Amino acid sequence: MGVKGEETRSRLIAGTRALIEAKGYFGTGLNQIVAESGAPRGSLYFHFPEGKDQLVAAALIQAGQEIEEQLKALVGEGLDTVAIARRLAGLFSDRMEESGYTKGCPIATVALEVSGGNEALRLTCVEVYGSWQRILTDRLVTEGHSPASAEVASGQLLALLEGAVLVARVQRSRAPLDDAQHAVKHLLAAK
Repeated sequence: MGVKGEETRSRLIAGTRALIEAKGYFGTGLNQIVAESGAPRGSLYFHFPEGKDQLVAAALIQAGQEIEEQLKALVGEGLDTVAIARRLAGLFSDRMEESGYTKGCPIATVALEVSGGNEALRLTCVEVYGSWQRILTDRLVTEGHSPASAEVASGQLLALLEGAVLVARVQRSRAPLDDAQHAVKHLLAAK
């Protein structure tokens, strides 16, 4: 694929990411994706011959990798898991405020919608969340938690933050994520 083809593919993914995070899987149509991306309609099926699900999966994976890289960078800074969770909550809060509470976690909106009826996209979400959890688990093990305890604690931490994102978007307030930041310290101290 040439440079122009890669640029078109990237625009399609970027447009999809913006739309699915704000409007969800079912609220985003292919015509909207083409309009948002500015890509020719024919290029959509050239780059994503399996259609919308393949494009949404690519968008979810890319968004997940960005959060994964941010988590790795925070670990690289030497932050402990409590501080990492606070920074992640802050990142999600900032995304919500900047978007007028239409965005937060780039995976959550689609994950909630597709988990009961689209196995391929559900598994993509599992993969993304799993990559984040592995980073947190490894960090907790480094901090002295047993592998089993770290696995449970990292799952609880993600559940706490993702739940706070949902409530924060509904309330149009960052307060639930601020509260979650404080709860993380207590959650991890109990392990």
